[in-house]
Amino acid sequence: MQTVPEQIIRGVLIQVANARLLLPNATIAEVLSYSDPEPIADAPDWLLGRTRWRGWQVPLVSFSRFTGVADEKGGLGSKVIVLKALGGDAKRPFFALLTQGFPRLVTVTETTLSAEGDETELLEGVLGRVRLNDDDALVPDLAAIEEQIAGALAAAA
Repeated sequence: MQTVPEQIIRGVLIQVANARLLLPNATIAEVLSYSDPEPIADAPDWLLGRTRWRGWQVPLVSFSRFTGVADEKGGLGSKVIVLKALGGDAKRPFFALLTQGFPRLVTVTETTLSAEGDETELLEGVLGRVRLNDDDALVPDLAAIEEQIAGALAAAA
């Protein structure tokens, strides 16, 4: 009887204020040094503004503020991770997350990843709580965040 090889996914652990996020490596377009974003009038506090990247004006989100975990602000040592948007919006194919330092590349397998906690008590913008080896992390709901960004930008326009 043949054994099925364990599937391996390349992921990244990203530190944000009071939380760690686990994302597939393929969602990350680039990691940038933080610079003050261009403010967006009447935007919610979690939408920090727009940051310039390769000719795009990319919305910058504080995940910690979005979920209510912490009042995160960018500064010295902060990074901006540009993510490929999943929603297929040609006007906004990217958005960015404020992070605390560089993401850490990790290998994710069925044996190294386990679900944690009660799924009914998840924060807005979170798909699940997981443990990867010894690291607790949140799996962000990128599609929900994109929808909230689109709504906030439409309301601010």
